[in-house]
Amino acid sequence: MSQNHFAKVKEYLNDLDVEVVEELAAEQLVVVQDESRGISSLVIDCEDELLIIEQLIFEVREDRLPVYKRLLQINRELVHGAFVLDEDGRHVLFRNTLQLENLDLNELEATINALALALATYAGELIEFARAA
Repeated sequence: MSQNHFAKVKEYLNDLDVEVVEELAAEQLVVVQDESRGISSLVIDCEDELLIIEQLIFEVREDRLPVYKRLLQINRELVHGAFVLDEDGRHVLFRNTLQLENLDLNELEATINALALALATYAGELIEFARAA
């Protein structure tokens, strides 16, 4: 994995005026936020040939089939990314992956905008899911 990809991603984030709150250069990972769009602790990780973008949405304390069903329905409406469960099935995340080789500013911006739009559009439902969890 090239350091050039990581530098390009950081440059794009700067261009998008997204605040980097943590950087782990050795792992080629940054954590960003944009409070005005509801984005908090968004992890952007350069992994091999992929840019992985994830934000924790809420924790699930028990099997919640109706919640999962609704999240799958919401996924159908999202332009970029999806709501997913982590490997333990305990956390709902927003996740999108992009190819680093030909990544451009518009792709990264579209992902961040899609997350912000999803948070704004489905805020009420997501808050209720989190409270119920």
